[in-house]
Amino acid sequence: MSKMKFPVPHEVETIPGTEGWERMYPYQYQFVTDDEQRQQYEKDTFWFYDGLHYPEPLYPFDTIWDEAWFLALSQYSHRIFSIPPVMGVDHRMKNGYVYISPVPVTDPEEIQRRVPDFMERAGYYYENWNELEAKWEEKMKKTIAELAATEIPQLPELEEKTIVTEGVGLSSGYQLLKNYDAVIDLGIRCWQYHFEFLNLGYAAYVTFMGHCQKLWPDIPLQRVTQMISGIDVIMYQPDEELKNLARKAVELKLVEVLRSSDCFADVKVVMEQTSAGQQWLEAFEKARYPWFHVSTGTGWYHHDRSWNDDLDVPFGSIRTYADKVVAGQTIDRPMEAVRAERDRITKEYRDLIENDEDRGAFDQLLATAKTVFPYVENHLFYVEHWFHSIFWNKIREVGVIMKDHGFIADVEDIWLLKRSEIKDALWDLVTAWASGVKPRGPQVWPQEVAWRAGVMEKFQAWTPPPALGPAPEVIQEPFTVVLWGVTNDSLSNWADVAAADGKVSSFKGFAGSPGSVEGRARVCRTVKEIGALQEGEILVAPTTSPSWAPAFVKIKACVTDVGGVMSHAAIVCREYGVPAIVGTGSGTKIVQTGQMIRVNGSTGEVNILA
Repeated sequence: MSKMKFPVPHEVETIPGTEGWERMYPYQYQFVTDDEQRQQYEKDTFWFYDGLHYPEPLYPFDTIWDEAWFLALSQYSHRIFSIPPVMGVDHRMKNGYVYISPVPVTDPEEIQRRVPDFMERAGYYYENWNELEAKWEEKMKKTIAELAATEIPQLPELEEKTIVTEGVGLSSGYQLLKNYDAVIDLGIRCWQYHFEFLNLGYAAYVTFMGHCQKLWPDIPLQRVTQMISGIDVIMYQPDEELKNLARKAVELKLVEVLRSSDCFADVKVVMEQTSAGQQWLEAFEKARYPWFHVSTGTGWYHHDRSWNDDLDVPFGSIRTYADKVVAGQTIDRPMEAVRAERDRITKEYRDLIENDEDRGAFDQLLATAKTVFPYVENHLFYVEHWFHSIFWNKIREVGVIMKDHGFIADVEDIWLLKRSEIKDALWDLVTAWASGVKPRGPQVWPQEVAWRAGVMEKFQAWTPPPALGPAPEVIQEPFTVVLWGVTNDSLSNWADVAAADGKVSSFKGFAGSPGSVEGRARVCRTVKEIGALQEGEILVAPTTSPSWAPAFVKIKACVTDVGGVMSHAAIVCREYGVPAIVGTGSGTKIVQTGQMIRVNGSTGEVNILA
């Protein structure tokens, strides 16, 4: 295998025509050349591209979630739970792409000093997990309700007389500034909650994996994850709602109506004309809240609209499911088979344990991993989907006001501003409104936004290096391995592909879900493209998210560019009993739609056959 060499971060060139792009992002995200100590740290550090969360460059506003998890993950690891071997994750950007680096605790004595605090604090959460998780759910629902109730006020020609007669003492301009701040604050608070349990959830996995690897040094990580499969979580509920609506359409003899158009609005008109149709529409509306607050992407980007923003997306999946029901095919996840295989593997390995102490530890660590599993998936629905879907539209309401006052030409231009720049612009806007003078913004922002839009186009066309800086001798940081899929082997596999300029007949990734199949490939880069998937094809994608669920009842296997054994694609494929290979690095660039490929989800190897 090739020895992977990565560019020094400071030597990666700025894309011609984007000079000055750094002002679009927080200053602390830049690789520096004017601070010798910081520059040396950056040169000595291994940074990998976070393609799991950001398969595209980040718009300036969308950086909010990266900043939020930069703070939240690190504070819980280092300042709250004191996880012994790791303090947090450092972040940088290059040409609009995010690079991250785990911050390890390198002194063995310091690791030992952190252990007592971790045992006490993490132990409290593990012992009271269900009670604390129920409390978390209430906190999240309250935060989402606060967000939904936060109004973005218009600026009237003359304020309502009640401002005077009721002695309110506050203007719409003040309320706009205050409520914009409130929306941003709720977003940051939401991400504080996001990581309250998440590091501990992954830590429970990693501890169980470590125990298994100590007992059986050659055990594949996939076998360990199979022991924690077959547990129902609410992250599957949006897809279950679609299946229920498909079954109801069959039951009410409405399948032909569903087939009459790809457009939900057209079908709705027809449905409204019959009693059965009205009954189905009632069920459809009931399912929408909260379950259609699910993003068509990962939820990390403003352009990942929710099902409620584009009802044609869930409607297309309902039609797919209804056709399968009519054809007599199952649309259920094979839970019984997955659980039977889980129990078989667990017993097989447990029976190999030779002493009571190891067996007791195995039982306890497995039980803890199963307890934390639902949160590790469920938090995604509350945060990245339900909360984010409402959040993006609140910011769009701010964009409407800025457009109406000439600060931006289009509502969607708001994403090209940092959130602090929006606040500055709103001060300009409301003070000009208050005093009846012309604001400065319309002469400043449209020109800057147009330039930034051009920069983003150039960023989109650039291929970020998979990593920067010196590759470590051994990558051991557990989250890097199980979530991002970055290991010494994966770096070496990427090197082989890079050395061959992508022209290879076979390549490797992580064995995410077992089984070996052959089939025709379908490369889908967005959820919109999964409509083209044919029955029995193999899905090749950058990554997957819950909106991709309908694909998993059609496909023979799945291959992704990014992710480890605990990534979404790997987890869902194990639940559906479908082979998966994740973290290939370049699968979507190597494979072309229509090619015959072999996917071995037990070894992690993809072969192009024809």
